[in-house]
Amino acid sequence: MPGKNTNLYIFIVVLCALVFTMITIYASSAEPKRTAGVSAKSAVLYQPDTDSFLFKKNENLRLPMASTTKIMTALLALENSSQTDLVTIPEEAEGVEGSSAYLRAGDILTMEELTYALLLRSANDAAVAIACHIAGDVDSFADMMNERAASLGLKDTSFKNPHGLDHGEHYTSAHDLALIAAEALKNEDFKKISSTYKKSFFTDDTTRLYVNHNKLLKSYEGSIGMKTGYTKKSGRCLVGAAERNGLTFITVTLDAPNDWQDHKELFDLGFATLEKIELANVGDYEYTLPVEGGKTNSVNISNIDSAEIITEKKEHITEENIKLSENLSAPIYKGDILGEVVFTLDGDVCARVKLIAENNVEIEKKSLIEMIKDRLGL
Repeated sequence: MPGKNTNLYIFIVVLCALVFTMITIYASSAEPKRTAGVSAKSAVLYQPDTDSFLFKKNENLRLPMASTTKIMTALLALENSSQTDLVTIPEEAEGVEGSSAYLRAGDILTMEELTYALLLRSANDAAVAIACHIAGDVDSFADMMNERAASLGLKDTSFKNPHGLDHGEHYTSAHDLALIAAEALKNEDFKKISSTYKKSFFTDDTTRLYVNHNKLLKSYEGSIGMKTGYTKKSGRCLVGAAERNGLTFITVTLDAPNDWQDHKELFDLGFATLEKIELANVGDYEYTLPVEGGKTNSVNISNIDSAEIITEKKEHITEENIKLSENLSAPIYKGDILGEVVFTLDGDVCARVKLIAENNVEIEKKSLIEMIKDRLGL
């Protein structure tokens, strides 16, 4: 018997070792398939609604980011000015090196035109004009950029200018840049401008046409823009965003020789991995509950909120459990919570929506005679 037990023990150990090896191989072999095609030195795929990174490659590496800097510049412009503001172009903005809108000192443009020039044409002179208009000078505006980055909890970002021209202390990480992009996308004006392919502005003697450098707008379904960037030091930098079926992904690559393809592959990975499941729309659940002692004998309830969940794509079992209040008595007030719908996904609670009273039910006032009759059962 001791011999048999020993053999059985050895068999179990070997079997466990084989199972462990199979799991390890599967886990380690899946990741290279996701990273092999990404040319960038640093890259991320970010889903802002769930605050989750589906792909990360050197995500915290501090690198120069070239004109993707202008995402923060545009965000501050939109947060600290009106698009109808008239901006007089300062001398500091004229002749700034690199991509340009060819602005001249003394020109007067709207802030709207400057933000389009900034995000579509990647105009460095527009960046300086915006900075001087909002903060007085470039250095003060850079301080504002750093304060805004700190408000987002970013640890690997430092701004020294509003355009992204090379500077030893001007850097970010793919991780931080994704969070900056997500914050910018919350601004509807930013989203509209960055996703515009071309825009013309007319004055008495000048017509300016700005065309977006972002090829993804024309080549990837659901693309909603963001920002390109390049210097010799930074290499090719790109921030992209795409939206399908209510699901948004943000992609960031820094120093990427094949950036357009990188972003397409990252977006494909995101849309192949996650999906948004609509659990309830407003008003999907409507009920009438009996009420005692009211001027009316019932109250209508319904859900005033929707419910959805973002989850991995696979076969799911979703269920709902409807809970309604019982033995209701007046008074009841519009807005009272009188039930809820609890949703489960694969057996786990994933969402709840409250069922709210749609109307008041006042107490029925009775005369003294009616009260006596009620008491006597007459």
